[in-house]
Amino acid sequence: MDGRPANWARNVVFSTGRLERPSSVGELRELVSSSERVRALGSGHSFNRIADTTGVLISTAGLPAVMDIDRDRATVRVAAGVRYGDLAQHLHAAGYALRNLGSLPHISVGGACATATHGSGDGNGNLATAVSALEMVTADGDLVRLTRSADGGEFPGAVVGLGSLGIVTALELEIIPAFEVRQYVYEDVPFTSVTGHFEEIFGSAYSVSVFTDWRGGRGNKVWQKQRVDSPPGAGGAPGDATSGPWGGGGDAEWLGGRLADGPRNPVPGMPAANATEQMGVPGPWHERLPHFRLAFTPSSGEELQSEHLVPREAAVPALQAVAALGDRIAPLLQISEIRTIAADDLWMSMSYQRDTVGMHFTWVKDEPAVVPVVAAIEDALAPFGARPHWGKVSAAPPETAKGLYPRWDDFQALLRSYDPAGKFRNEFMDRYFPHA
Repeated sequence: MDGRPANWARNVVFSTGRLERPSSVGELRELVSSSERVRALGSGHSFNRIADTTGVLISTAGLPAVMDIDRDRATVRVAAGVRYGDLAQHLHAAGYALRNLGSLPHISVGGACATATHGSGDGNGNLATAVSALEMVTADGDLVRLTRSADGGEFPGAVVGLGSLGIVTALELEIIPAFEVRQYVYEDVPFTSVTGHFEEIFGSAYSVSVFTDWRGGRGNKVWQKQRVDSPPGAGGAPGDATSGPWGGGGDAEWLGGRLADGPRNPVPGMPAANATEQMGVPGPWHERLPHFRLAFTPSSGEELQSEHLVPREAAVPALQAVAALGDRIAPLLQISEIRTIAADDLWMSMSYQRDTVGMHFTWVKDEPAVVPVVAAIEDALAPFGARPHWGKVSAAPPETAKGLYPRWDDFQALLRSYDPAGKFRNEFMDRYFPHA
């Protein structure tokens, strides 16, 4: 690999051998202004070439780890390179929380928001929906600040910016009072229960995930993350009466499945000790909402990932369409997760203007075998308007992707406005958003 950096899974070796880790915003500004091509590198947890560049790859992890809480405005200003797990610990110690977290606390705030990465929950938007302001170094080295309140015309296009408007240095995130969560796992749930009781399952707790092997039998697990300050079996925030009360929440049996008799790991065969605590034991939000503990590396990188997000109203037929491919999917699959995400107004978010169901796939690391199956899944989901995750493996051609986002042309115009010379561009962006 000639010493060149690679992504998390090491299925992508970057096109440059130059990786810079500036220690100050001033140093970053000088790097950007003096370079012909640059690109930000988050935590590397992407599975395609969205972060690639032939110029200078810049990690913001070396910038000061700013985590400044503004109690009056209920926000935290955080450096883009900070990991969610570290931010969560800082917030919790001060009595605050984020509304949601992704499966992994190891990912960076800047990279996750730039690609609309998400957790789960009927009432929870993706992680980028918490952003109320962002600061970035633009192509000429200027430091620009955009806010939701003052820059409403372009702010929704800049938050999920795909790393192409500038190098984001810091973000302001909305925060709420800290809360506690209980986590329950139900296993051996029939797939017919997942499709037949979809609303009940995903409305049963603050955050819910279904893990499946797509074989159509009983190899399905439901992970419920229930806020302690909500009624048992009720979804949403405290006092939310829009969903539930449903079942689960510690019942011995539910929807044909049974309560796990011990801790589990979402990935079959992996140690349960790596996963966040279960069995209904109450604990801090940041130690329950992710699936994996910050102290453990959840995988060795021997994986590929894809994800396909469909409108909520199409959930059941979309799940059935994927299950019809179960015989092709299962031999290449480590695990698959189904989650729900609330609608938002961020132009390039996979949940733009629609409540969404995401079908996430963690594959074995065999790209020649996996890509054709991903293509088959995308073909099966095409009638439902499935949007691929920006940071994962996809076979969708640019013309298909363009038709899935109503503000595509506006975003392309925003790219030209902020980066007329294409400094932040790469092969991935040129393919989907031609510069001409």
